[in-house]
Amino acid sequence: MPIAGKGMLLTSMDVDAAHEAEFNRWYDREHLEERVAIEGFVEARRYVAEDGAPKYLSLYSTETFEVLDSPAYRAALANQTAWSKANIARFRNMIRGVARITISHGKGRGAVLGIIRIRPASGGHDILRDTLRAELDPHSADGIISMHVIENDPVLSRPLTDKASGSDPGAADWFVLIDATDVTPANTAVQRLTDNIAFKPMVISSGTYRLLWDIAKADIS
Repeated sequence: MPIAGKGMLLTSMDVDAAHEAEFNRWYDREHLEERVAIEGFVEARRYVAEDGAPKYLSLYSTETFEVLDSPAYRAALANQTAWSKANIARFRNMIRGVARITISHGKGRGAVLGIIRIRPASGGHDILRDTLRAELDPHSADGIISMHVIENDPVLSRPLTDKASGSDPGAADWFVLIDATDVTPANTAVQRLTDNIAFKPMVISSGTYRLLWDIAKADIS
């Protein structure tokens, strides 16, 4: 399975240009390593948008989904550093998905990530999952490394800001993740799926993101 573990935390946000250098410094010098050090976290990847919004995206893999509601993770959230608090307060347009990895085909990670956010119709989860499982074939096109589906937990998927809404219609959304070698194959794969009549009515947004860097537990142990 190309994505290590069974759980995934997805975060995406914009930040004002005046604070962007500090935001990137915090992510690169503290935040990613701090999160991967939490018990049960396996790896993290950080991206910047080639075509999409919000501008920044991070993926954190965990050994199990339950890690994302574990005492260790909750303790980390409750004891943010001063640097973290300052930067989190500046997030805009934040998306936070606490998700289960339910489909994962292929081996390896790409330099570019295609992403599609979908909102399943009520009662149609099993059919959608089966349809996606059949459609997500990384061998169907050159430049596609692996393809995955993560399904948000609607209770846990809330932004970590004071302005977070108590009711978020997107908290139960799913994300299709497409690992590709370059922007063109990622865009082509995204378009093929978003143009598919079976998925088109459920598509909320899509985009492509370039990998900035990644870190695994083995890098810090």
